[in-house]
Amino acid sequence: MINSPSFSQSVIPTAVCVLIPTYNNAKTLKRVLDGVLANTTQVIVVNDGSTDATAEILANYPSITVLHLEKNSGKGKALRIGFDTARKQGFQYAITIDSDGQHFPDDIPTFIDALNQSDGNILLIGERQMDQAGIPKKSSFGNKFSNFWFWFETGIKLADTQSGYRLYPLDRIPKKLYTNKFELEIEVIVRSAWKDIAVKNVPIKILYDPIERVSHFRPFKDFTRISTLNTFLVLISLLYIFPRNAFRSFKKKSFKDFLKEDILGTHDSDFIKSISIALGVFIGIAPLWGFQSFLSIFLASVFRLNKGLCFAFSNVSIPPMIPLIIWGSIQTGKLFISSAKPLLDYSHIDFQAISEHFLQYVLGSLALALVAAVLFGLSSFTLLRFNQRR
Repeated sequence: MINSPSFSQSVIPTAVCVLIPTYNNAKTLKRVLDGVLANTTQVIVVNDGSTDATAEILANYPSITVLHLEKNSGKGKALRIGFDTARKQGFQYAITIDSDGQHFPDDIPTFIDALNQSDGNILLIGERQMDQAGIPKKSSFGNKFSNFWFWFETGIKLADTQSGYRLYPLDRIPKKLYTNKFELEIEVIVRSAWKDIAVKNVPIKILYDPIERVSHFRPFKDFTRISTLNTFLVLISLLYIFPRNAFRSFKKKSFKDFLKEDILGTHDSDFIKSISIALGVFIGIAPLWGFQSFLSIFLASVFRLNKGLCFAFSNVSIPPMIPLIIWGSIQTGKLFISSAKPLLDYSHIDFQAISEHFLQYVLGSLALALVAAVLFGLSSFTLLRFNQRR
């Protein structure tokens, strides 16, 4: 938490600056600058290769830091340069505000109040009222689209993930960012959430003036870039982040705490919990070696089940259990294949044994997985309901 006077006294903490990326917004730039300067003189402007009167306007503000880029490189690149500059100047936080006039500088205190009420490990995003008159429908759809993928990739539900009015914890967000355009604002919040930075919304006002406002968002190109980025982020989430988080949660708890907090203490219904357990058991026993962790997290996410429970019970196939599962699968497979070969030696179950009884093993393991899933699902549901009644 930053120890500083209240913002109601119009005092900005020395650790916070305001960062303004701008490109060809000469119509609104002066109004935005004057509004920001009414709150603080700790201002950094990145002129992203503007070809209008932006440079002339900025020349009238000698007290602020101005960076001129020779050619337009994109909002993401301008933000990255601004972040680096702010860190070098000793700032710990940067409030970013767009220069197209849609944001109100008098909302800056809202961010500071929220920051002062936190432990400092927080990234704040301004929440716009997207249902108000004048908001383009494509902006509302794009925001809902972005909100969904952010939730899928991080598990955090937000009402607005696309607003450029934000507060960044400069020393905590990833130092190395890879995108250069509008998609950087998605990359940075997703990767920050993966680093256990709290990402939250704060309410802000919004103004859409179709005459004055100039948007540089290119619907097809930028939407394609954002979709490509989300594809990579989803893959990373499924292959690494979700299993990592589930393993962390499972590893740092005793079985008693896991039972109490993850099974009995979640807000999921008893039905959802039991289905999650059943799915985890099915995946753990089915012949899906090498993909069990990935599939448990992926399918639990798709069907909105309890990812922790599904992942935990998919580990029913831990090494000591593997020979028993394979033996049970092969023995079960004999029920479906009349000419099945007998498994003579249980103590030497290996890949050769599986290859010699392959079809028998596959059919048997699927049947065994289904039966075990049903048994685990029904028994867990019964126990959960019994515990609830107690």
